[in-house]
Amino acid sequence: MTPEEFRIAGHQLIDWIADYRAGIPDRPVQSAVKPGDVAGALPSTPPSEPEELAALLRDLDEIIVPGLMQVQHPRHTGWFPSNATLASVLGDITSSGIGALGISWQSAPALTELEEVVCEWMRQLTGLSEGWHGAIQDTASTGCLVAMLAARERAADYVSERGGLQSLPAPLTVYTSEHAHSAVPKAALLAGFGRSNIRTLSTDPVTHALDPAALRAAIEKDVNEGRVPAAIVVSIGTTATTAVDPLAEILEIAAGYGIWVHVDAAMAGSALLLPEYRWLVEGIEGFTTPDGVRVPPADSLGWNPHKWMGTILDTSLLYVREPERLIRVMSTNPSFLRNAVSDARTATEYRDWGIPLGRRFRALKLWFHLRLDGVEAIRERLRRDLANAQRLARLVAAEPDWNVVAPVALQTVCIRHEPPGLTGEALDAHTLAWADALNHSGVGTVTPAVVQGRWLVRISIGVESTEWPDVEAVWSAAKDLAAREANERRPE
Repeated sequence: MTPEEFRIAGHQLIDWIADYRAGIPDRPVQSAVKPGDVAGALPSTPPSEPEELAALLRDLDEIIVPGLMQVQHPRHTGWFPSNATLASVLGDITSSGIGALGISWQSAPALTELEEVVCEWMRQLTGLSEGWHGAIQDTASTGCLVAMLAARERAADYVSERGGLQSLPAPLTVYTSEHAHSAVPKAALLAGFGRSNIRTLSTDPVTHALDPAALRAAIEKDVNEGRVPAAIVVSIGTTATTAVDPLAEILEIAAGYGIWVHVDAAMAGSALLLPEYRWLVEGIEGFTTPDGVRVPPADSLGWNPHKWMGTILDTSLLYVREPERLIRVMSTNPSFLRNAVSDARTATEYRDWGIPLGRRFRALKLWFHLRLDGVEAIRERLRRDLANAQRLARLVAAEPDWNVVAPVALQTVCIRHEPPGLTGEALDAHTLAWADALNHSGVGTVTPAVVQGRWLVRISIGVESTEWPDVEAVWSAAKDLAAREANERRPE
């Protein structure tokens, strides 16, 4: 394809994307395809000759789009928001069109330095001090793994430079909440800690946040039994209920043992754009206790602009206090990348801040998003979602047989329909039934989750196009379908 052919095809594709986005509200939210439907509708062998773009666009309309959950739909309230603002889509297209190769500063100076600039912008916008230094990862899962690798090496005095974990005289341990994202234990496992050295701790029965007393007890037990506490992962906005772990109390506990503290704010980090929500990470910069003890700051913080804020995947920020700890663990300097700049260490080499060698020009997505949409418009949208969540919670609480079953800390409302006479497993079956019915209806999507041994339903508000009538439509469907399921379960 020549540049001129690309120009013609690109115009057609942009028109298709714009039409698709405009038509999303008219589509069912959840796909109705069955396993194998999409693959069965596509040729089993690759094309031997070029095809017209029109044929591709036709297959997008008829095969691909019907096989997708419409996560940009205004009535998608399942999981967490996974926004892809069109401003950031333009940045993504630009990144792909330029095709820069980010394997070193020398290979793409602008790629590296724009990333430094947008990470600095985001540091300022979220109220972090100048002591934090950021890089763009693909996801918070990868960011958590990078943090766990750095934590492991600090706790083990960089044992990988010698005999590795197998040479340690005592196992290293990791601590996190029972409601932490599944990426946290996965990162600990991939970092080599071992499942038996991951401590999944109990939470407060009301707030569902990590219990500091349980954390302290677990650490003391491990130390007394000869283990070495290496890392604590603090959840700011847990997956099920958006619970907020008490960061300051955790930092104070960690300070006594020199434990690496990673703050996982994958979805909730967007709220830090709002000054009134900086309480989410209170203590992150360190503090002095009333009795004069200095508590150091957290070591790392990860959050995803590609969730609620809306910069298209894959745009995850990882901030650290001491980049040199990442560099010591991740650094690689093969001969084919040697140059005067890298030898002199006068420029940032982001390959030493994470796992991959090659990097896409991800910073363009944030750059386009911030410049074309503007920060104040993003903040206004976040406040809209927070207000709509509170409004929904009030409606649910006022409805007979309905309960809000977790504090509404952010934009996710956890609810349960509890008709008289339904308890235990029967209530769980009812909860799953009406949630599934709502999802299959195409009206909207919700996500069930287990908290304290019982199923609840999450309504997570935050898609870019979601307005109050959309939330109201999901709530109305939930009430109708729950009532229908309850009537069907009622004994004759």
